[in-house]
Amino acid sequence: MIDITLPDASVRRYAEPVFVQQVAADIGAGLAKATIAGKVDGTLVDACDLIDHDAHLQIITAKDAEGIEIIRHSCAHLVGHAVKQLYPTARMVIGPVIEDGFYYDIAFERPFTPYDLAMIEQRMRELIDKEYDVIKQVTPRDEVIAVFRARNEEYKLRLIEDMPDEQAMGLYFHEEYVDMCRGPHVPNTRFLKAFRLTKLSGAYWRGDSKNEQLQRIYGTAWADKKQLAAYLQRIEEAEKRDHRKLGAHLDLFHFDDMAPGSVFWHPKGWTLFQTLLGYMRQRQEVAGYVEVNTPDVMDRGLWETSGHWFNYRENMFTTSTEDERVFALKPMNCPGAVSLYARGIKSYRDLPLRMAEFGKVHRYEPSGALHGLLRVRHFTQDDAHIFCTPEQMEQECADTIELVFDIYRDFGFEDVAVKLSTRPANRIGTDGTWDKLEGALSGALHRIGVDYQLNPGEGAFYGPKLEFVLRDAIGRDWQCGTLQVDLNLPERFDIHYIDEQGERQRPVMLHRALFGSLERFIGILIEQYSGAFPLWLAPQQAVVLNISEAQDDYAREVASRLKRNGLRVTADLRNEKIGYKIREYTLQKVPYLLVVGDKEKQDRHVSVRMLRGEDLGSMPLDALATLLFDQAKLARHHEAAEALPC
Repeated sequence: MIDITLPDASVRRYAEPVFVQQVAADIGAGLAKATIAGKVDGTLVDACDLIDHDAHLQIITAKDAEGIEIIRHSCAHLVGHAVKQLYPTARMVIGPVIEDGFYYDIAFERPFTPYDLAMIEQRMRELIDKEYDVIKQVTPRDEVIAVFRARNEEYKLRLIEDMPDEQAMGLYFHEEYVDMCRGPHVPNTRFLKAFRLTKLSGAYWRGDSKNEQLQRIYGTAWADKKQLAAYLQRIEEAEKRDHRKLGAHLDLFHFDDMAPGSVFWHPKGWTLFQTLLGYMRQRQEVAGYVEVNTPDVMDRGLWETSGHWFNYRENMFTTSTEDERVFALKPMNCPGAVSLYARGIKSYRDLPLRMAEFGKVHRYEPSGALHGLLRVRHFTQDDAHIFCTPEQMEQECADTIELVFDIYRDFGFEDVAVKLSTRPANRIGTDGTWDKLEGALSGALHRIGVDYQLNPGEGAFYGPKLEFVLRDAIGRDWQCGTLQVDLNLPERFDIHYIDEQGERQRPVMLHRALFGSLERFIGILIEQYSGAFPLWLAPQQAVVLNISEAQDDYAREVASRLKRNGLRVTADLRNEKIGYKIREYTLQKVPYLLVVGDKEKQDRHVSVRMLRGEDLGSMPLDALATLLFDQAKLARHHEAAEALPC
């Protein structure tokens, strides 16, 4: 007898091995129809797989995250079916699942076009409408090789060569088309109706630019057409918010091939950058940090001591001098911070020492990975390194976490997820040390009542870490801040402090970045606000517009008065119609448009319009100055915000 235990703890007993699909049918006809796969003792299997032992079983449907991933993977195979029907000489490579979708890499004698993409999608829909069964066969290795050799699928044969220990493999048949996969896959194409092919791109075999170039077909797939429509709408909105397009439109920054992966900041973009930096500087000062700065170029010996030379060398920019000394542009700020700590003797009374640095770092990223402000080679981190005693560690972690959440709220990010990554298999330090480090992070989270997701084995080799993931206005997640606990660098650099008994002790080092990189965070903010920044953050907060030359002097006076209040204001005195100016600055997303005509000049008033179209009417100049001064402060009046210049 075989006992099958279901998620509700009920048990179904069978006299012989039973298929997953059969168990679903025994539970109910509706569940049987909805069954995509099963999870047996925590492992995903096909609906056609046989259970031959006592087991826990969960039926997987399109309501489950695993079910949607299986739908996407099966859609990738369906791409192969359609492509081989339309273009028989195409050779199939790999088709994995990615976030929100899938892709398939294909070798073909000519580039696919948007017309080809439409034809492939249409053929996929025709195949789905047939609602054919997807057949799985576990096949001996030699037979699998024979199948793909007969079909001239050289890339499949190469993949088989990479798996010398696999003596049997899963073949999935979509009618006459066959693909190789571990699975599981949908039992029938009727589950694949909510899909869309999205784009074409190039790719390289094994991801290496030295290898032959392939073509990649991207797509997305969901449980139903409602979810698909919501996703496509989200993508459309994301394209409107693309920080690269808005950065050019708002004249914030540009990139140039003369310095790939490095930002050329325009005046308004640099104002935004400095406003963000000034905000963080004030918050850190209030929180008890001291600001430091370390060199951009340092000797190879420092990077050997830190371990970066051996573990990160391929991502570092290096140079050598006439005396054959080798230097590197810093990819991280941490060794410089340790060097600062090491100057002079530290007492337990000096700790915690919170050392902040807006350090410029350089990391070599492959050209294909560069993506606007979100992935660059030269960027500024809002780094901080906290040196503390083991007894202070948990409280410092708790204070940092609270600071992270408080800062993110100022930018409109209320939905913040925390991930705790714990000890990896390859690590330094004893289990007892790791227990303390992980306990400090989890204890800090529990102390302040923050829920978190556990990522076992995902920590750095030298210590566990927290990652802070922001959800933006259109539901996308961005990993930004980090908090890492480290005993490795203090050990490598042999730093210490003198305790109450006069003994040398090793400090704990906390690595902390809240924005992560200022460039990337600005890219996220541009997309979060769609370029329409809140008044305190806007690079240009207001513009004064005259109706005719007769108001030039008064327009200049208004702009000057507001600038004295610390506001970022310009006057546009061009001989253009007022409607034209208003449209132009509305498109430039300037928060306040201040119009002055003869009547406003005579009354010493200003006609006030807001970006969203709200007309505040005419108001005295002094009242306007007070209004904008108050609104230019952060909405939440914490101590640091009060110190910020408007």
